Amino acid sequence: MSPIRRTAILAGVLFLLTEVGAIVGRLLYAPVLNTPGYVLGTGRDPMVAVGVLFEVVLVIAVVGTGVVLYPVLRRQSPTLALAYAAARILEAAIILVGTLSLLTVLMLRQQPPSVDASALEAVAAALLALQDATLLFGPGFALGIGSILLASLMFTSRLVPRAIAVLGLVGGAIITISTVLVIFGLYGQFSPTGLLVALPVFAWEVSLALWLILKGFNTAAVERMPQRRVGADPVGVTS
Repeated sequence: MSPIRRTAILAGVLFLLTEVGAIVGRLLYAPVLNTPGYVLGTGRDPMVAVGVLFEVVLVIAVVGTGVVLYPVLRRQSPTLALAYAAARILEAAIILVGTLSLLTVLMLRQQPPSVDASALEAVAAALLALQDATLLFGPGFALGIGSILLASLMFTSRLVPRAIAVLGLVGGAIITISTVLVIFGLYGQFSPTGLLVALPVFAWEVSLALWLILKGFNTAAVERMPQRRVGADPVGVTS
């Protein structure tokens, strides 16, 4: 298997992990979000703890997509490739803040009964509000910008079918605009409309992941891309 094929497979797997981490993580830590007075409970909550671990996997996978694809994308445009990697790192950092806020609520739940209940609830509410904000700007705004950057590189280079790239451009634009509309209160972040507008970018990442795993990059497009030797190439793409 060639290095460029391994890169495509690894990138596809990482994209799928971002979706698995996001969906499974949110399902598992649902008790924190949906149980009134959750922080006043007692003992550990293994399900929520596992959900937090899935979010850690999500953070690693998000960074991984930017790092793994960079050696390939920089041959099309070093500037846009670096911008995409930076957008993914920013997205991961924002998600990590939300993950830490959930973990903090979980740890507050384990505080001794002597701690003031109203104070605990107030702190937990603030941490959960912060977690909602990170979902808005991480898997919302930063994801949208990153999707537009990656899709534009895929479109111009023809590394994948242009239909997939167009889906990324549309999905990225929609989720970015949606973030602004939610901020201005036109609809709720988790309302039916808010969830509906997230479907195109979800479809983009899943379709891109499956294509990279099953088909890989367009070989002819890779051969047409200019060679750019800027330091060492860890996956051997520019060799």
